[in-house]
Amino acid sequence: MAPAIPAAMERPHFIGIGGAGMSGIAKILAQRGAKVAGSDARESETAASLRALGATVHIGHAAHHLADDTSGVVVSSAIRDDNPELARARELGIPVVHRSDALAALMDGLRAIAVAGTHGKTTTTSMLAVALTELGLDPSYAIGGDLAGPGTNARHGAGDLFVAEADESDRSFQKYVPEVALVLNVELDHHANYASLEEIYESFEAFVAKIPHGGTLVVGEHAGARELAGRVSGRPGLDILRVGESEDSSDVWIRRITPHGMTSEVTVVLDGAEHTFTVSVPGRHYAHNAAAALAAGSRAGVDPAELARALTAYTGVGRRLQLKGEAAGVQVIDSYAHHPTEMTADLEAMRAAAGTDRRLLVVFQPHLFSRTQELGTEMGRALALADESLVLDIYPAREDPIPGVTSAVITEAATAAGARVTAVHDKAEVPEAIAGMARPGDLVLTMGAGDVTDLGPRILDRLAH
Repeated sequence: MAPAIPAAMERPHFIGIGGAGMSGIAKILAQRGAKVAGSDARESETAASLRALGATVHIGHAAHHLADDTSGVVVSSAIRDDNPELARARELGIPVVHRSDALAALMDGLRAIAVAGTHGKTTTTSMLAVALTELGLDPSYAIGGDLAGPGTNARHGAGDLFVAEADESDRSFQKYVPEVALVLNVELDHHANYASLEEIYESFEAFVAKIPHGGTLVVGEHAGARELAGRVSGRPGLDILRVGESEDSSDVWIRRITPHGMTSEVTVVLDGAEHTFTVSVPGRHYAHNAAAALAAGSRAGVDPAELARALTAYTGVGRRLQLKGEAAGVQVIDSYAHHPTEMTADLEAMRAAAGTDRRLLVVFQPHLFSRTQELGTEMGRALALADESLVLDIYPAREDPIPGVTSAVITEAATAAGARVTAVHDKAEVPEAIAGMARPGDLVLTMGAGDVTDLGPRILDRLAH
């Protein structure tokens, strides 16, 4: 039986319903029987999938899109105060609910596993959702990307587990009360909302503080995650599991990672037992994500041997080293990486997959002016791992331009690091440019959190002709 729908969520209107986080909540509510409506800036497959669930989706934002019987308006931190639908809701006195509060309400009454960290949240949440589903536990889940198998980012399940991606970017993850919390890493990011790394640690500490007595915190091997574990280790009733490759400093020991082209075989020692399984994406960081998922699931009461076998069923998530296709002997792969740590991890994974005989060509689109201002030099250095790179203009998303901040920050740093890099200001020129560079056997990686993902099919089409 589905948990009760909060009153404000019986007939909700989502502003920006096509977003990864917003659409997931909307899908779960629709599956629970709510009368869902919303609007988005453009038509998309997500909008179509929501309509298939019975939701009303308007394209464009206008005050008249709010239905007369709207019970609440759901917004994310990206929605500006001058949005006409938000202004209309306030004028009419309709409750306005933040996305995080809506997700927290959906978790109420269920056993939540919340996956947090600066990087790797979507992949790890997806691994858990797929494995638990494979075991017949029928979990609910809300993820920041579409699973390759089910092809959706959210689902209402009949089981008592709810797996959720917990977003730290606007502190919204502090609303959740997880039985098991997983923190993969802690790094400085989201510069519009955090003034320092210390502020980020404080935010993660507030998130961990919501774990009930007797709950579990799983942390990765990243220095920031281990620092967080040290800060909260004295709290009574909190079980902490450290996952990593060092046997001496890890409670869950990643004993071995064996790469096999675009997959890896991973051996993990948990509670004295050894478990070996295949991870369907290359790279050590994805192996670490899988080991962390195994640890978190085990502390939610799932048999680790069964869970390890079920993790093999994970076949990827959209935009996380996702193979888009092959043409003229060239494979095109898509990556969501936009922070230097993510970029380096994915580039190292693809460098290993390419081996010594194939070249790695990258099309990188910086995401956010503030992130580029703070981390552009590190982004450029990461691109030195590629054989050649094209760097696009900054994708602004929710931000206004910052004077003097352009993608030149990245290209200059990349050149200084010895990278072969070219600035491209018109996305439409990229397919032709790649066609002129690529040779049979090469790997082409489109990388970034913006609309660079749209270039994959266009590049394949150009290579095929």
